[in-house]
Amino acid sequence: MAARQDRTTDEELKAQLLLVRRGTANWTRKVNELTDDELDGPSLLPGWSRRHVIAHVGYNARALTRLVQWATTGVETPMYSSPDARNAEIAYGATLPARALRHLNDHAAVSLNVEWRDTPEEAWHHEVRTAQGRTVPATETVWMRNREVWLHAVDLDNGARFSDVPREVLTRLLREVVGSWAAKDTDPGLRIQVTDAPELGELGAGAHQDAGIPVRGDLPAVAQWATGRGGARLEAGADVQSPRWI
Repeated sequence: MAARQDRTTDEELKAQLLLVRRGTANWTRKVNELTDDELDGPSLLPGWSRRHVIAHVGYNARALTRLVQWATTGVETPMYSSPDARNAEIAYGATLPARALRHLNDHAAVSLNVEWRDTPEEAWHHEVRTAQGRTVPATETVWMRNREVWLHAVDLDNGARFSDVPREVLTRLLREVVGSWAAKDTDPGLRIQVTDAPELGELGAGAHQDAGIPVRGDLPAVAQWATGRGGARLEAGADVQSPRWI
């Protein structure tokens, strides 16, 4: 019998599930604010319309559902069969009639939420593999979805802002981005200062170095810049190009 509430008793995980459900509600609201004609408009992602973003987020929910099912059943079910298959899926989704695209977005999100809700306590710690090849516990799927729904709501370019994103999401996102640069050795020596989050200290390969390339601003602005979204209102570093992170 399907559970009526989350089966996990882990309070931290339950808090993350609440956060992702808030993010999903925010994402869905921003999608529903768009008329069918407005779906054809450009997003903030180069080369992608709003349709592409919505298709991506919908198919991402299905892909994460496969990972959760993998953790629960032990049967390997990858997110995507290949990077090319993922790209083809998004391209196809962007061509769907507006009603079908909206149904994909809504139904996929509900299905993922049900899988999370019904996942037994022990299965949350089973390891699965992401599309990037990382081996992670199933709990990571909650963060992966948090990142998707909060960030791509901004990418729809119809009113959502980085300042709307919860600080804990922005903090983890920024640390993840900087960590990605370090892992790929693509940080040119950035010295990043987040003015309203002193607990983060200085970030980047040039942290605490006089020769470091300064980037300074509040948390929403720095996160916007670091993730490659233009128009961030930085106090310093607005002319510095952030490295690719994903």
